[in-house]
Amino acid sequence: MSLELTGTLKQILPEQSGEGRNGPWKKQDFVIETPGQYPKLVCCTMWGGKASVLQNLSEGQQLKVFFDVESREYNGRWYTDVKAWKIEADSGSGSGSQSSDSDIPPPTDADLPDFDEEDLPF
Repeated sequence: MSLELTGTLKQILPEQSGEGRNGPWKKQDFVIETPGQYPKLVCCTMWGGKASVLQNLSEGQQLKVFFDVESREYNGRWYTDVKAWKIEADSGSGSGSQSSDSDIPPPTDADLPDFDEEDLPF
């Protein structure tokens, strides 16, 4: 099941990388703010080469983010990730949107790195 979220890009966080059981991995987080009377901040993650899409975006830009939500348990606590797999950015002209990775399906578990417990940041 894929979900989508529309809002304003508030912040692009530094890229993170490491070495896991299946080799090197990298990811980059970004924060989007939803519109409305009670806006919410949502931190999303892009994995691997897809994170390069964030280099073409700027804070304050309107985005539509397509993502999957996944939770996992670690030492009795649950952690939830918002894994973005596509971003559509407002082109600024009002005539449409610029799409990234539009023909790439959402990632499967096989697409994501396998982590050892030492790899986890918590």
